[in-house]
Amino acid sequence: MNIDELTSLILDQQRVVSHIKLIHRRFSFEDEMDYVLVGLRRAGKSFLLFQRIQELLASGVSLEQIIYVNFEDERLINFQLADFNNILVAANQITSKKHYFFFDEIQNITGWERFARRMADQKETVYITGSNSKMLGHDIIMRLGGRYLTKYVAPFDFDEFLTAKEIHHTKQDVLLTATKGKINSAINEYLQFGGLPESIRLQDKRNYLNNIYQNIYLADIIVRNKIRNPEALRVMVRKIAETVMHELSYNKLFNAVKSVGLSVSRNSIIDYVEDVKNAYLLFTTKNYFNKFADRESTPRYYFSDNGLLNIFLMNKDATLVENQVAIKLFNQYQDQVYYLKSNRTGIDVDFYIPQSKTAIQVAWTIHGTAKEREISNLVKLNNSFKEVEHLLIVTKGDKEETITKGDTTIHVLPLSKFLLFN
Repeated sequence: MNIDELTSLILDQQRVVSHIKLIHRRFSFEDEMDYVLVGLRRAGKSFLLFQRIQELLASGVSLEQIIYVNFEDERLINFQLADFNNILVAANQITSKKHYFFFDEIQNITGWERFARRMADQKETVYITGSNSKMLGHDIIMRLGGRYLTKYVAPFDFDEFLTAKEIHHTKQDVLLTATKGKINSAINEYLQFGGLPESIRLQDKRNYLNNIYQNIYLADIIVRNKIRNPEALRVMVRKIAETVMHELSYNKLFNAVKSVGLSVSRNSIIDYVEDVKNAYLLFTTKNYFNKFADRESTPRYYFSDNGLLNIFLMNKDATLVENQVAIKLFNQYQDQVYYLKSNRTGIDVDFYIPQSKTAIQVAWTIHGTAKEREISNLVKLNNSFKEVEHLLIVTKGDKEETITKGDTTIHVLPLSKFLLFN
């Protein structure tokens, strides 16, 4: 690609990214390390690059030292692996000072990891984003030589969501009547429409989310993985959405797709699941009680953003509450989030975190018979599973309390406080 064209593109982007208004996110970077940022498309990876750029500018780095290239820019449509070196030439034309390189959606260029490794070997400072979790595969990690740290970027959490809406939400704020009302309204919106940053200020959020899902996530998965039966993929994702919170084996997914008259193999279903997970649209929890070899067979699926899940749902508010709790836990603990289910004892608990030895039940409400059901399940767990130390029920309500049954102590926490302060 022409070096002058690359230089012009970089100069254009320098002026844009230095003035973008941002919602500051709680991410920190080591000055001497290179990074790869991964996660769901439109979750805010590019804006995190902009945040880092603005932090560097505030620390005294000059604008000409910032070399930002977005590989989804249409001017780079013909960019190839051999063109990467021209970026270095263009950067040196702009300034001879130390450069800070920011490469956005670099996975669009086949072989990008070779250039990234060379940059690390040359002790350049590099920040990379990508929307494909295959960038984190063992092969890529080996090719990068362990020189890059990876950070997972999720959609806004509830704290960031409230910040974006300019709602104060310290522990003191949430006790104020006026603020409590704003937070209650905000959490209803957050449950329904999720935390994709661009959606927050839109009026027609559902239409935006549907377009994002259809035109970017699903189409991206189909094209990237060369899926020959896209309709089978669509049916599979819909089935997963309808069964969030419940175990769902590959065989059940296979049968669900076949039941609508689509021809697909079981192996294709397994591949489709991995493709969707690799796009960060879904994640799973596994049964902690199962033997290690059996944990993969009956996962529970959750969506990485409530707004995307809600495209498929009708009047399933309890499902949205549990999915939001799952997102919070996954963002904090990644693949160390489990559920607990035993046919022998009848125990069925939504989440278990071995790291904190905490078991969590999620309920829309614990009034009436629901209260006894949720409490008895946790009491049974406490009496038979000695690893657990903390028992928690998260509800949509606003009442916080502690319940004691014999030797069992259970804390009940409103969803808003769980999302903000846990």
